Amino acid sequence: MQYSEGTIGRVFTLRLEEDERVPDCIEQFAKEHDIKTAYCAMLGGVDGGNIVVGPKDGEAPTIAPMLHAITGAHEVAALGTIFSDEEGSPILHMHAALGRDGKTRTGCIRPGLDVWLVGEVIIMEILGTDMIRKTEAKSGLKLLSKRD
Repeated sequence: MQYSEGTIGRVFTLRLEEDERVPDCIEQFAKEHDIKTAYCAMLGGVDGGNIVVGPKDGEAPTIAPMLHAITGAHEVAALGTIFSDEEGSPILHMHAALGRDGKTRTGCIRPGLDVWLVGEVIIMEILGTDMIRKTEAKSGLKLLSKRD
């Protein structure tokens, strides 16, 4: 286990508008406001895009994601974190539960989802932590790691 302790800094409330793309708009906001680390929560709606619903083969040496297309307006509840990568760019890692007509789809929103009507996002900045996203050789993914 790796860990770091921090404190809460600024708190932002965002209203995402129809057709804005998540995670792009949240990462852009973080960049513009110099947010390096944060906790994020989102409520609202999405319509269009894809989520990652697992690896095609959990035993394979290289991770190939399984994508699920989202069509039609879905309710969304999501939690995530922002940590800068090795180049200093804020990267959002967020998982969401998407509901429509009594069915739920759950996955990582990294490939991108389009906001339907409204997306309410709370960003709570974390100060003093020394964690960043580093590319892991084995998976090829940018995983949360202690800064060197």
